[in-house]
This record gives sequence, structure tokens and C-alpha cells, in this order.
Amino acid sequence: MIRQADAKQKSLQPKLRALGLALALGLVSPVIEGPAALAQAVPQAAPQIAPRQEFGAFVQSLWPDARDRFGVSRKTFDTAFAGLKPNLTLPDLELPGTAVSKVRQSEFTAEPKDYIDAAYLARLAETGRQLVVTHKQALDRIEQEYGVDRYSLLAIFGRETAFGAYTPKHDAIEVLATQAWTGRRKELFREELLYALKLLEKGVPRNKMRASWAGAMGLTQFMPSEFFKHTDDTRGGSYSDLFASVPYALASAARQLHAKGWKRGHKWGYEIVIPPTSDCSLEGPPGSRPVREWIKLGFRRTGGKEFPRHVLDESAYLMSPAGAHGPSFLALENFQVIRRYNTSDLYATFVGNLADRIAGGGDFVTPWKPIGQQRTNLIKSIQKGLKDKGYPIEIIDGFIGSNTRRQIGHYQKANGLAVDCWPSDEVLAHLQGRR
Repeated sequence: MIRQADAKQKSLQPKLRALGLALALGLVSPVIEGPAALAQAVPQAAPQIAPRQEFGAFVQSLWPDARDRFGVSRKTFDTAFAGLKPNLTLPDLELPGTAVSKVRQSEFTAEPKDYIDAAYLARLAETGRQLVVTHKQALDRIEQEYGVDRYSLLAIFGRETAFGAYTPKHDAIEVLATQAWTGRRKELFREELLYALKLLEKGVPRNKMRASWAGAMGLTQFMPSEFFKHTDDTRGGSYSDLFASVPYALASAARQLHAKGWKRGHKWGYEIVIPPTSDCSLEGPPGSRPVREWIKLGFRRTGGKEFPRHVLDESAYLMSPAGAHGPSFLALENFQVIRRYNTSDLYATFVGNLADRIAGGGDFVTPWKPIGQQRTNLIKSIQKGLKDKGYPIEIIDGFIGSNTRRQIGHYQKANGLAVDCWPSDEVLAHLQGRR
């Protein structure tokens, strides 16, 4: 898939899509679906600026690669582009005289307590538990073959398309051709467009190829290239099955997670209590250490639970997606694998908790406090201020990740401020010498 934080951005998640359909199915919380949550993701109106011939010349330039590298026939190629026009209403386009209209995914804009919405998670978990029964035979086989547990697979399925209740609205060829022609990441989308043509050549019907604004398709939202890299081919089936067959889609998602390093028999992480002698500034992969060392530092599981013996020597890092304003976790390798599916701490936390709920678990012990939406400009300003003062901020992008939170915590400690590891007006004012 296309992800925001690692140049692989994908479409808005199902909680922020198709409000009427999802509410009718009882899957989506209206708190998350409100217009305010969508405001930063609405693209600009289409300016009428690009000559049609320029787009046509671009399309024809694709033919040699489509034929020679991807085995696309002239008939398939011509049919795919017949009458096609670029969709200039899409986000992330570079159009003369206009600013790039970037999508800010809900993972990077929503208030954490709204993104990790307990009521929505509970509804998804109920459906997920039903699917555990419905697809038991297939899930048994998938677990045995790929080592990815059924609960995590169903959690990703639930997060991506609300278990298939959501179908993206765009034609894949249209959006990929537009992005490849005038998008911000032309080369990436050019390759994905060629893979989409290859899917047509392999017999996938065009009407099935409904995609996000960035071209992700199917029940578990694969980019076209991922159809060829990760589809499960051990029991037959076809690429079209990723749009309709739950067992095939789950097996393919499991194959992708396995390729990304999934550890069989391990969870994503554990909610913990940070001892008074420590704080959230220890967050992030640079602070990774074996679980038994965290225990020596005074870190404990919530609810008085013990860590399983088989994870004591596993490397883990502190992860506090809302800083000191919500739950904290010791994140294991499978948390990182989920982030490789979608590079967001909130996404991985959502999927991890949904997996736990489907398996019989419940809500987090520590509540998510109201701290407001993530503000891109504020985060950028704080990242720049920290970098200017010598803190190791590599990218100023307005996204709040573990390193930004960690460096905010270090800055707060160094300057005698209350340590909450969260970008705030107070932190920015101090960085700018106004406090």
C-alpha cells in the first residue's frame, strides 16, 4: 500500500469513509466520521489547466514498458486508456499555479482518543469474532502456513475495509494514471500503473478494480504491485479473489506480514505502567532492550499481570502514542511488522487492540485523555525548533511519531518543563523564547 510516513501513502481509513454505509452496518462511530475529521483530507476543486494532448502523450510513453516488462497486449493497453481523462480532483497532485493538495491521513490528524474509539473497536471486534467461526478452517490453514495469528489478520481486515463493508470509489487506472502523470510521486505511481495494467492482462475485470485515491484495492487494500508480490498461491485462486474471497485475501495479507518479519506465537505488545522513576522520554526504537530489563527498571503490566516467560528475552521499546496523555506499551517486533503494513503508531495500536479484543480481550486500562487533534503546522514548527537546537530530528514533516515525542520529552526534561512528550503551544512558545 501507499503509506504517508515512508513515501507509501494510502487512502483515508474506513472510519473516515462512507459514513452512510458504515453507520447502516453499525460499524462506524459518528464521532470519528464528522466533517471536522475529514477537513484536512478534502482535495481542492479541479483546476482546468492541463492540455489533453500532454496526458495522451504520457499514456503512449507507457507502451514500451507495458509491452516489454509487463507483458501487456496492445488490446489490453488501448482498452484501458480508451476515453480516459486525468482526474484533477485527486489530492497529492502537482498542478501549475496551485499548491499540492496533500492528504493527511486520520492516523496523523485525529485526536488519539477519537482514532482509538472504544465503541467502534467493540463493534468491529464483535464482527471479527463471528468471522473467526465462519472462516475457522481457512484460518487454521493460514496460521499453520504463515505463522500469523487469526486475530491480527482479522484486525487488519477490519481496519482496512470494515470487513469488506467499504468499497473504494475510484477507478484504479484513472487514479494511477493521474498520479503517474502529474502526482507528487510520479515514478512510484508509474510503476503501480503498469502493474495495474498487468492485472487487467491477467484477467482481473476492470469493474472490480475500485481503488483509493492512491490505487489500493481489494479486501485488505493491496497496491497493484503487492498483488504480484504477496498473493497466496498455495491453493490456486486468482488475483480477482483478493476482491471477493475472504480466505484468499486473509492468506495473502498473512503472506505479506510473514515477508515483513512476523514472529510466530508472539503478540504485538503489552500495555504497561511507567514507574515514577521514569517517563515517556524513553520512547522509541533507540531505547529498545529486553523485556526483563524493562522489568528491572520498574515497568509493569497493567492490571497486575505478569509478562509471559517466552517474551522476557525479546527486545521491546516503549511506545506512548499520546505521550503522557494515554496508555503506554512495550512494543514487540510484531508491532513493527504492523507498522510496515501501515507506518503509523496509532494504526498499529488500533490493529493490535482490535486483535486482542477479537481474541477475548477488552479496552485499555489507562484512558485516552482529550488533547485535541494533531496539528500539522504546530508539529512542523516544533520539529524545526528542536532541530535548530541540535536535537536529532531528521525530517520536518508535521507527523507526530515516536522520535518527535521522544525529543520533545528530552527537551522538556532539559528545560525543567513538565514531561508529557506531546507537541503543544507551550512547548513551541518555550522553543521560540516566548516563555
